[in-house]
Amino acid sequence: MSIPALKINNLRKVYRRGTVAVEELSLTIAEGEFFGFLGPNGAGKSTTIHCVTGIAEPSAGTIEIFGLDSVKDYREARRLVGLCPQEFNVDPFATPRQIVDWMGGYFGMPARLRKERIDMLMEKFDLVAHQKKQFRELSGGLKRRVVLARALVHDPQLIILDEPTAGVDVELRRVLWRYLAEINKDGKTILLTSHYLEEVERLCRQIAIVAKGRIARLGSKEEIAGGPGGLEQAYLVATGAEADHVAGQ
Repeated sequence: MSIPALKINNLRKVYRRGTVAVEELSLTIAEGEFFGFLGPNGAGKSTTIHCVTGIAEPSAGTIEIFGLDSVKDYREARRLVGLCPQEFNVDPFATPRQIVDWMGGYFGMPARLRKERIDMLMEKFDLVAHQKKQFRELSGGLKRRVVLARALVHDPQLIILDEPTAGVDVELRRVLWRYLAEINKDGKTILLTSHYLEEVERLCRQIAIVAKGRIARLGSKEEIAGGPGGLEQAYLVATGAEADHVAGQ
């Protein structure tokens, strides 16, 4: 039996002022899976991701990345993860090539290997013509491609995508979908958070819906979205949301 890409067991996160962001959250993601992680703002999705990637430390529970404890074996576990955040947390005056190169250096990649990976990623994400421009000069879709390339430069086995198509128009969103499907087909495990339910239905095979820091629904796409009203209705019921909360997403 293969080791899960990600195993979270009874995760709890309480912030300094006493806010409980995640409570007894457990889930397992198999290697090679494309996993959708849904929930309203404040449900605990970002906190969970922060705990997985070491940005935040769990208050209780365990997180294993391909069998490595995310706290005890932080360095080894973190090397296996590529994070593509929702925010453009980059130097706006840097070029795409510099941004991706710096991340490769962070993971200790030698210069020659970095160059090979960056050349490949610039080609794969159609960034060759833009690789020497300043990040601030790029369109929203190109910026998304840059941060995705940055997440992939060290060839991670688990890729975490936090709202990867936020603010992108329909055409560019579909281009990014194609990229993500190709990456998953290559064997990478993907954890996707998104407010676009169509995106999750299109890409994901397993889905978890989170509400108030807990897993409210967990199962295959067919199990969750196969009933009357599809994924939208399942989301509404699981989160206790009003219909117009989803209609505007």
